[in-house]
Amino acid sequence: MKTETSVNRRTFIKRTIQYALGVFGSLGLSSFYSYWIEPHFIETKKVDIILPRLPESFRDFRICHFSDLHLGDHFKPGDLLSVAELIQSTNADVICFTGDLFDHQPVGVSKTIRCLSQLHAPFGKYAVLGNHDNWGNRWDVERVLRKADFRLLENKHVPLRKRGQEIFLAGVDDPWVGKPEIEQALQGIPENACTILLAHEPDFADEYAHYPVDLQLSGHSHGGQVCLPFVGPIYTPPHSQKYPSGLYQVNSDFQVYTTRGIGMTRFPIRFNCRPEITVITLKST
Repeated sequence: MKTETSVNRRTFIKRTIQYALGVFGSLGLSSFYSYWIEPHFIETKKVDIILPRLPESFRDFRICHFSDLHLGDHFKPGDLLSVAELIQSTNADVICFTGDLFDHQPVGVSKTIRCLSQLHAPFGKYAVLGNHDNWGNRWDVERVLRKADFRLLENKHVPLRKRGQEIFLAGVDDPWVGKPEIEQALQGIPENACTILLAHEPDFADEYAHYPVDLQLSGHSHGGQVCLPFVGPIYTPPHSQKYPSGLYQVNSDFQVYTTRGIGMTRFPIRFNCRPEITVITLKST
């Protein structure tokens, strides 16, 4: 004859096993998703950004911004073709890459050049280097980007002209481990011109906010790679903790946009933090 105590014990054991199976099953599904699915589930994120000094002819000008490919162990050069097709499908006016082409040393160089060479935009394509580019062989990185027809903005700027008006695109060497020269990059830009700055690490926006720049485009953070609900990223690298992902108003005249990037480093997973290609549409007041 079963006693009430034995029934309660069996019910408790049964529910404990069910709970444990549920927890382990959820962890297994989450691990599968984080490793096999989300890292390849690239989001094309569309963002409108208002720049008060934007000339009228550049209203609705479109920038395709991508960053942090980290080609190597976790993201292969063979995966780059689909990324290039996504970027090209945005039909952007200009394409900007904000650093960290390879995770360590260059791999699959010829395939990388071939894929990146397929990118075309009416106003060109531009790049700056990141910390991993400087830690590896930066000269090889520069050679790959130049062979793929990217113009490197190493403490330089270029004018973009449209119907007699112009905006300026500037870039600095990696602010953390490179040799950035922001004053050199901006030298010669007319006063009150609309200027967009490419700089790998976003948190240097606090420094660059003191210069006549309207918008900074950055990467580096990967958005944290793993973001917990109601918590946010559990880790972001140095110089990407204040502005880890998205659009921020630094002061009344200056904004920074940080993309979550494409690739991964340290850990080959992403959770609640999809890789991102950003299409920025410029608006005027």
